[in-house]
Amino acid sequence: MVVVAIGAGLAVWKKNTSAHSSESFNSISREEVELLLADVAKTNPAVLKRLSEDPELKKQQLKTFKELLAFASQAKKEGVADEANNKQELSNIRAEIEAVNYDREVNKDKGTMPPFGFITEDQVNGYWGEGSTPAASQGWFSAQMEKIGLAKSMETRTHEAEFEDFLNAKVSLMKGRNPEMANREISEEERTQAREFFAKVRIYQKEYQDKAAKNELDAAFVKRVNLLAKLQQAQFLARIYSEKVSKDLQVTDEEVQKYIAEHPELDPTAKRAEAQAILDRAKAGEDFAALANQYSEDPGNGSPDGEKKGGAYANVPKGQMMPAFEAGALAAKAGEVNPELIETTYGFHIIKLDRALAATKKPDGKTEDTYDVRHILISTGQKDPANPNAPAMPTQDFVKAKLEEEKQKKLIDDIVAKNNISVPDDFSIPEVFQEQMEEMMKQRQQQMQMQQGMDPNAGPPPQSAPEKAQPKKK
Repeated sequence: MVVVAIGAGLAVWKKNTSAHSSESFNSISREEVELLLADVAKTNPAVLKRLSEDPELKKQQLKTFKELLAFASQAKKEGVADEANNKQELSNIRAEIEAVNYDREVNKDKGTMPPFGFITEDQVNGYWGEGSTPAASQGWFSAQMEKIGLAKSMETRTHEAEFEDFLNAKVSLMKGRNPEMANREISEEERTQAREFFAKVRIYQKEYQDKAAKNELDAAFVKRVNLLAKLQQAQFLARIYSEKVSKDLQVTDEEVQKYIAEHPELDPTAKRAEAQAILDRAKAGEDFAALANQYSEDPGNGSPDGEKKGGAYANVPKGQMMPAFEAGALAAKAGEVNPELIETTYGFHIIKLDRALAATKKPDGKTEDTYDVRHILISTGQKDPANPNAPAMPTQDFVKAKLEEEKQKKLIDDIVAKNNISVPDDFSIPEVFQEQMEEMMKQRQQQMQMQQGMDPNAGPPPQSAPEKAQPKKK
């Protein structure tokens, strides 16, 4: 929760050299956790209020940190961080965070501006100028050196070449995450915007690193920036690794059926017998609507006013219901009960067709094939003990979700066990959040007063004197 609260505003393009590609994700200290919380206190004190009131939530936060760092560490062990695009993105993340936070720090007293708004056009042009050699020529020269295998021997690379690496990695990662973008080409306008942003990030990143190396920046600020970069990199690696191992969490139909067979309480035999007894009564001529109101476990049999509707569904478009249900309904003649139980993932259905399939006119004047049907559902669904207010799930879905959850827990536990992750046992909540909460409440009260047409700085409205005490006009 805290990671998300801090990281939400940092999800933008990033870049840096590979100097930090060997980042360690094996620990987070109490001091670092409290440093993050001090940041949260300035922007979202309500989060800290919840943490201060709920010790279990604090434990869960530390557990989340441990799992995040474990996944990042395991990804690094298995070489995920060394893959070209991922390595590029890790350095992008650090560059972005260093630049963004440096921008906020050095320009915090200069008024409101968009990110990097204080970087001038001359600075950007100077960045791409790269001295006396035209940028385009340097970019071409760098490309030629790379073709003959000499690029790595060059002491530095051109900014143009670095930008190409940045953009190519971004596009590749974007397409990998979203198959719909596979054939997407970057427009010239997008390329120009990315190029300008890249230059501004690099300009401020260099300023930040130069000042940090000379100890010209507050030590706590530098420590905070390094921590934010580390956590953002960990989030990136953890997400990539989670996608990589997601296939290990898939549950097969065979596993579901095996689990059901091993747990007699999930066996639908008793439910089938119950449904068959009701079907026999319906076939014998008992009032179908009355049976539905008495026995059906279909949530749709109710109405907002509490009245039951006898299991009726009117004007059902062909193709709307589950295939087995619709086949069972249309197999009967109008006014008749299907003599067989119809089974779906929701349970056993007793079905009566009220009106045969026929073309009906819709409000827009078009026609479609519809039918009227009644049914009684004897549910084989399962309630989740951990979420008793949720509706029952089909047994297969319930078992599949349960097995997936068990696999996920085992995978997480195994990864945490494989990586010696150090997190603190506890942490303190900054007291500053109380002042922040009071200020927020004051601002909220002022907004409410303004909405009511009151002056928030004025005292209570004067009370009019009783009419009889008013001086008479002459």
